[in-house]
Amino acid sequence: MEQELHGNKVIGELAQTYKQIFVAPCEGGREKYNKIVLAGGEPEKRDLSHFITSDKDSLEYADTPAGKVLCITLWERQDFVTFLRIMGNRCEMAEIPDTQGASILDGVINWTKIQSHKEEFFEEAAKNGNAMPDWDAEFKRFTSDKANFKDALIILSSGPYSNIPASDVGIAEEEWRRLSHSIRKYHECTHFICRRRFPEKIDAVWDELVADAVGIYGAFGSFDQEMEKRFLGIEGDRYTGGRLENYVEADTDEEKAKELQELSVRISKVLEGFTEVFEDNKDAAPFEMAVLLEEKMDGLWMV
Repeated sequence: MEQELHGNKVIGELAQTYKQIFVAPCEGGREKYNKIVLAGGEPEKRDLSHFITSDKDSLEYADTPAGKVLCITLWERQDFVTFLRIMGNRCEMAEIPDTQGASILDGVINWTKIQSHKEEFFEEAAKNGNAMPDWDAEFKRFTSDKANFKDALIILSSGPYSNIPASDVGIAEEEWRRLSHSIRKYHECTHFICRRRFPEKIDAVWDELVADAVGIYGAFGSFDQEMEKRFLGIEGDRYTGGRLENYVEADTDEEKAKELQELSVRISKVLEGFTEVFEDNKDAAPFEMAVLLEEKMDGLWMV
């Protein structure tokens, strides 16, 4: 991963491209967000006092089989939550689970790219003697391809992975924080790869299993199914409480508990299959494992 920027200037740099970052999350924040993001307007004021910032914040690009993706690390938990509320929840005061330490935002409108193309369009028209080029038609053409103006962003926090304390995994505090950050990077990059390469195979729980597995493998150099179970809140094949419930919807608590337990049994069997795949492909790079596991979805998950 190529380092791009470190320190307190990260948020300010991002705000130059994504101007909604100047809007503090609040009740009614969606209206301000829409004016900036959907209509290309300007923020009422350029104020970033709703962020703490840290000299450990960073921007870097990750090279993946699906292309480059920007990874943003916000060291302060409050900044991570604020950023997700702005960028992922349209400046609304949404609840961000304590177990969530990362997110991928795919399809973020980048008005800087649109404005740059507009300037190039008018410059080219002027060179060709066209004083009144049809920007409306060109705008529709340019934005008909999402790749021209939409970005994918990976947002990472710095706390313990899945909110699991270092003592629970038997690793020193600082080392666990470092490993947690690495797991998150590989996890979210795996989501990016799989959604781009296998858009027809989206399944919330399966996606998390693959991303966690690649995250563990990338951070530790080997796969540990018991560690992945711990991240999700599974002991043996029983659900005991954890991140898995973030991906389950049910009408009643009883139905949710039943679904979580059934999933726990199913996941335990799937992770045994993952272990075999990792053992058979010990020389594969982490992102190669992401693709390999995804290709085995039908045999491991859809049975």
